[in-house]
Amino acid sequence: MKHYDYLIVGAGLFGSVFAREALNRGKTCLVIDKRNHIAGNIYTEAEEGINVHKYGAHIFHTDNKEIWEYANKYADFNNYINTPIANFNGELFNMPFNMHTFYQMWGVITPDEALAKINEQRSIIKGEPKNLEEQAISLVGTDIYEKLVKGYTEKQWGRPCTELPSFIIKRLPVRLTFNNNYFNDRYQGIPIGGYTKMVERLLDGADIRLNTDYFENKEELDALADKVVYTGCIDLYYGYKFGKLEYRSLKFENELIDKKDYQGVAVVNYTDSVNKFTRIIEHKHFEFTDSEKTIITREYPADWQEGMEPYYPVNNQVNQELYKKYAAEAEKEEKVVFGGRLGGYKYYDMDDTIEAALNLANKEL
Repeated sequence: MKHYDYLIVGAGLFGSVFAREALNRGKTCLVIDKRNHIAGNIYTEAEEGINVHKYGAHIFHTDNKEIWEYANKYADFNNYINTPIANFNGELFNMPFNMHTFYQMWGVITPDEALAKINEQRSIIKGEPKNLEEQAISLVGTDIYEKLVKGYTEKQWGRPCTELPSFIIKRLPVRLTFNNNYFNDRYQGIPIGGYTKMVERLLDGADIRLNTDYFENKEELDALADKVVYTGCIDLYYGYKFGKLEYRSLKFENELIDKKDYQGVAVVNYTDSVNKFTRIIEHKHFEFTDSEKTIITREYPADWQEGMEPYYPVNNQVNQELYKKYAAEAEKEEKVVFGGRLGGYKYYDMDDTIEAALNLANKEL
C-alpha cells in the first residue's frame, strides 16, 4: 500500500487548501470524503447549463487582499454582487437595511428622517438587552424587527427570539445610504464555472477516495499516513465522550422551472412565519446564466440529528464549554490536527476557511 505524508479527512475547502499547500511543498496527500463528491458544502453541479449550489448559496467575499489573490490562483471570479431581497407576506424590501429599505418601510427619503424613526422605536428598550428580541429592537427598532428579523431568525434557530441570547445579533448593519451591496468587503464574486472546478484545481496531484467513511476504516486509513488532518466533527472523533455538540442543519428542496426567470435575483429571504423555508435561491443569477429554464432551491432550517449534515454550530455558552473539553483533548494529539468549521466548532466564511488552512499549513509544513 502507498504511504502518504498526510491523510486529509474531508475534501471541502479547508482540507483542499491544506492539501494544495502540502503538495506545493513536495508532500504526498490522500484526501478522503464520505460523500460521493469533492468540495464539501461549496460543491456546485451543472444542471440544465446552470451551476447549482447544492448546499446553499455561497458567495465569496473578503477584505483580505492576500486571500483574494490566493483564491484567484485557482478560479476566475466574476463580478457578482450580493443584493438580496426580503419578502414579508408579499411586501418586498431591500437588504441589508438601507435607505431603500427605510423608504419602503416608512416612506422616508432622507438619512435624518430614517434615523429619527429608528431612534424613536428603539428607545423602548431600557437598559441592557436581555435576549435577542430586545437586542434587535435596540439596534433597528420595532418595525424592522417585526418584519425583517423576527420570523427569519426564529425559523433559522428553531426557537422564539425571546429565548435566544442577545449576543447572536451583536450588530445589525444599518446603512443611511442607498447601497444594496450586502457585504462591505472590498472583494466579491463567484468562481466562473462553479466552486467544484476551483476545488479540482486545489486538489490536483492528490490521491482522492470518495464514498469513504473515515470511522469505518480508521485504523487502516491512519496507518497509511504519517499525520492526519481531520476536518469532521470534533465530538464525533472522540466518540461523543463528553456529550454531543449542537448544530443547526438545513434541508433543500430543488425545483426545475420551465421559465427564464423566477424571482429576478439570486436570493430572496422569506422573513414571515408562514413559510417554513427561510429563503429561495435562484442559481442562474450567480453566474448571469442565459438559459430558457431556471432552477430554484427552497432552504429549510432544521435541528441537527445524526445522519444529517451539520451546518451551523450553536455557539451558546453550554456548547462552548463542551467544545473546550474536546479542544483540550485535541491539544494532546501528536499525529492528528483538527481544522475547519466542524473540527474547530466555529462558523467560518470561505475567506476565513482559506486563511485558517493556510495558517495551519504554515505551522505544519
